[in-house]
Formats: sequence, C-alpha cells, structure tokens
Amino acid sequence: MKKVVVTGGAGFVGSNLVRELLAQGWDVRSVDNYSAGKIPSRFFDGATYIEADIRATKDIEKVCIGADVVFHTAAKPRVQFSIDEPLDTTDNNITGTVSVLKAATDAGVSRVVYSSSGSAYGAQETLPLTEDMPAAPVHPYGVQKYAAELFVSMWPSIYKLETVSLRYFNIYGPGLDPSGAYALAIGRFITARKEGKPITIYGDGTITRDFTHVRDVVRANILAAESGKVGKGEVINIGAGRNVTIQKLAEMFGGEIVYGAPRIEAHDSLANNQKAKELLGWEPKENLEDGIAELKQLFGIA
Repeated sequence: MKKVVVTGGAGFVGSNLVRELLAQGWDVRSVDNYSAGKIPSRFFDGATYIEADIRATKDIEKVCIGADVVFHTAAKPRVQFSIDEPLDTTDNNITGTVSVLKAATDAGVSRVVYSSSGSAYGAQETLPLTEDMPAAPVHPYGVQKYAAELFVSMWPSIYKLETVSLRYFNIYGPGLDPSGAYALAIGRFITARKEGKPITIYGDGTITRDFTHVRDVVRANILAAESGKVGKGEVINIGAGRNVTIQKLAEMFGGEIVYGAPRIEAHDSLANNQKAKELLGWEPKENLEDGIAELKQLFGIA
C-alpha cells in the first residue's frame, strides 16, 4: 500500500483525487487549511485529514514523513482574485509550493506531482499549445503557477527529489462548486440556470477553451505518480485536446444568453496532449457533451 499526501485535499481536484486513491487502496493523508470552506461531500471515510497551511513547512514535513508521493494540488486559483490580491496569492502559490517541495525533501518523499496550469501559456499566436512554447502569462495567477513550476522543474537536479508538473486546462466535473475558484464559466452557467436567470458571457462568445474532465485529471495524477518515464521535473499538458467556444458551451446549458464586457484573459486555448500519451500513457476518455449532461443532472437542471 502506497502512502501519499494530497495538499488541498478538500478542494475540487484534491477531493476527487483523494476519493480515487482510496478506491485503489492507497493510504491517503489530506492536508488543507480550508480557506475555501468545508464542503461535506468532499470528505471520505478512510482518509486522514490534517488542517495545516502549506506555508508552514515544518508542519507539512511532519505530515509527509513516511509518504511515497505528494500530490500538490493546493492553490488559490481564481484569476480575478490574483489580480485583486497579488501579494496573498503569490505567497500561497509560489512560496507555498516551495514550502511543500522543501517539506517533501526533508521528509524523504520519493516524488512530488505538482498541479500546474495552462494559464502559464497566456496569449500564444499558434495552437495547439505545446510544452516547448515560451510562457507568456497574462495575469498574476498564470505568472504564479509558472514561477512555481520553475521551482518544481529544477528541484530534482539540486535536491534529488523526483518531480513532475501537470498543466491543467479548464477542469470541470462532479464535485465542482459553482461558486468555487475552478468553476469559472461552467459554474456561472450552472448558477444562472438554477436561479432562472440568463447566462452571461463576458465578451462576444468567440473565446475558446479546452475543457478537461476531473476524472481525466485524476487519472493523469496517478499515472504521473507511478510512471517510470518521469520524475526529472517534466512539464506535461493535461487537456482534452479539443476546444469549444464559450458560446457553444453556454448553448449546452440552454436558456437565455446575455453578454457583458470582456475580461483580461487569453482568447484561445487548446492543449497538445501528445507528451502525456508518451510519458504517462494517458489520454482523455471523457466527452464534453456527456460531461455537461452529467453536471446538469447532478444540479437538477432540465
């Protein structure tokens, strides 16, 4: 039985990961400071839950002792919040990641799997996005995730701790909190439909995103923990490899659509996931239309 630590284990990605690890028979310790609150449906029998801040390095080190792998999913991920609160989010997303790396090293952990973000790419002139493209983030959150990724990438050569970074693209699926940081457009659309209000699209609806199901993300994490082809700080896209317009996404939810002023964000996103196939043996299995239908059913949307 492998022993693992999941930081941010009460979050959207972290809780889905904890549930699947338990189902596969792993010994799971979840660490979270519950800054986003405690959602009962995100807690599972069999896991050990520890309340701690990832920036408290010695506390995290104690949690990591005896663990084989650390899945570092903890973050403050809301883009607008990173713009409004750059100091707080930088401290959590960069310093917090370095703290986890240091704690894992001192505790004798074998590997850290880091939850990075496709927002590191920012605005690119060509698609799909490949890992060898230079980063060009357009907001503080993207800068923070990329900067932390650089620490993760150099860690093996200096500190001899295996690491790998997974760049996620717009995650959705069961366990999503419509008001949570990962919900974004899908969360807003769910809330609007449940409240009987029009769906609001910011901009003209032509922005495209690569929506990736959380079950696919969870599988990628577990494969990254076990693969013998990674561990040297690799950066790997975890995306569906298909992008759709926000207009089309809104139409999947149905109802009236209205439009608001555009926001500061990259216009288009599309992951090249060939590297994930080669190094992890991973490829997406979930279909967006089926995934949205599942969410509508879960949230009671006709």
